[in-house]
Amino acid sequence: MVKKKLGLVSLSAFVLTLAACQSGGSDTVGSDNGTTNESAVEESGEETAGVIEFDTLKTNDEDSIEGGTLRYALVASSPFQGIFSPEFYEDAYDSELMGFTHESLFSVDENFMLSQDGMATFEFDQEAKTIHITLKDDLKWSDGEPLTTEDVLFSYEVIASPEYTGVRYGADFSNIVGVEDYHTGAADSISGIKIIDDQNITIEYIEVNPSILQSGGGIWGYPMPKHQLESVAIADMAAAPEIRNNPVGAGPFRVKSITAGESVEFEANEYYWKGAPSLDGVIAEVVAPETIVSEMQNGNYDVAKMPTDQYDTYKDSENLTLLGRQELAYTYLGFKLGHWEPAVTDEDGKVTEPAKNVSNPDAKMADPELRKAMAYAIDNNAIATTFYQGLRENAKAMIPPVFADFVNEDIEGFYYDPELAASILDEAGYVDTNEDGFRETPEGEELVINFASMSGGATAEPIAQYYIQEWENIGLKVQLATGRLIEFQAFYDMLEADDEQIDIYQGAWGTGHDPNPTGLYGKDASFNYARYVNDENEAILAKINSEASFDPEYKFEAFREWQQHMFDNVPIIPTLWRSEVFAVNNRVKGYDITYGTTDGWEAVELTSETAY
Repeated sequence: MVKKKLGLVSLSAFVLTLAACQSGGSDTVGSDNGTTNESAVEESGEETAGVIEFDTLKTNDEDSIEGGTLRYALVASSPFQGIFSPEFYEDAYDSELMGFTHESLFSVDENFMLSQDGMATFEFDQEAKTIHITLKDDLKWSDGEPLTTEDVLFSYEVIASPEYTGVRYGADFSNIVGVEDYHTGAADSISGIKIIDDQNITIEYIEVNPSILQSGGGIWGYPMPKHQLESVAIADMAAAPEIRNNPVGAGPFRVKSITAGESVEFEANEYYWKGAPSLDGVIAEVVAPETIVSEMQNGNYDVAKMPTDQYDTYKDSENLTLLGRQELAYTYLGFKLGHWEPAVTDEDGKVTEPAKNVSNPDAKMADPELRKAMAYAIDNNAIATTFYQGLRENAKAMIPPVFADFVNEDIEGFYYDPELAASILDEAGYVDTNEDGFRETPEGEELVINFASMSGGATAEPIAQYYIQEWENIGLKVQLATGRLIEFQAFYDMLEADDEQIDIYQGAWGTGHDPNPTGLYGKDASFNYARYVNDENEAILAKINSEASFDPEYKFEAFREWQQHMFDNVPIIPTLWRSEVFAVNNRVKGYDITYGTTDGWEAVELTSETAY
């Protein structure tokens, strides 16, 4: 299950399940690059931001030139980490760059289900609980070496190793027969994965559920170049030059050179399984959100995922075409409710107790009534309208609306009602006992709530200050953790470490193509930064992950039950559902962000030697 931690303003374009941005299109719209549905109104009576629709394919009637180099802007406020490995990368920026060099074995249809049009086909046997994978003929890595089932097995062995330092290991892997023994060191091979020959491999699962056929679900789709990495210690892989400087992939391009944290030059991969791409190469460079509009308008870059808070400044640019789609993501406010407990190992290094989240009943934010009051105190409709010009809307839950069948329509979400928020606090015993304007705890102790929010873009500071102001209006004393906004990487480092300076934080998740929430909110999920542990939550997640969920109605009902549970218990406050916008120079042809498309970067062409 691939989930990504995201920047609040500049969110990555690439969901790491195919070589390029994909998926289910939207209707063609007018010449202003977008149309607005002004009829969207919340049940509470608050007007929401209008929902803008865009094209998802950049067409061009001009003749293509031969080759050419596309200039790609990675819109980010900080350097990228440069972990070019699906097994080890941690954030959306590296994921975005790997869109050029790495590709899943499996294609995906418009409903985010695995299909048979990729580098591999598969046969699922529900009764036997097996997936049989067949690789296409003559697959090669970007260095020309054969890509075989040994590379598929190697990726599982790396992620399941006791020495693995990344975040991918979880229920999807431990559900494979023999993986847990391998992970604890009790076995030296994974008994449930069997190589038949260089092209055929079978994986046996303990339990199966519908997520197994969902992109980003139960099947890990990224082989790992064993010929390049088998001599590298797994504990050292994430920092190894083979991954940081000379990554080998199976996508349409390969890395030619890297300027650490700043830029990557890619060249065409002549060994790509679909044939060499149309472009000679791509140059990707980090560009700050504050300057990306002028850079695109001046023709310095061909493609960029644009900051939606600046939409009004570029929506009418004559040299650009805007593409857009509903994003597989949401922003949220999370409460720190416990801590992450690392795995326990014996003197031989074998895992005796797996890593897990542990709740703290005495945490400052442990009272759900306090959390609920903070949710009703903020007006996310106003934020969407004021800052995002119809490109975001108030989120009612943590399942983005693009997954329509999974969404619980009965949940109205948290709407702006400061009087209700104040009354909830009154009834829960949070009152101002010393008349300083701020409420104390029910025990009469001072209550100071530390709020962490990341820097980046023009809206980060005003939105953070807006939240603090609205919470102050209901009598809560909230201050910025560390006294200021926090840089992207440092922010997530603090979350992962359960830094005691953080009581509530503003984050964002890319869900990937699988709406299954287990990898973000399960007891064993390292990405569960709220450290929310609840027996009822685990029981509902077990339903979602059960074989009974092959019945669509059972599955959808389990998802709806989970959304209701999260609404009732408020471990996080969903804030905004998002649309994403890509600016494309008018010399570009064939760039497609339609969910489910099989055309990636290999199909992109240019019609002019220079940008417009």
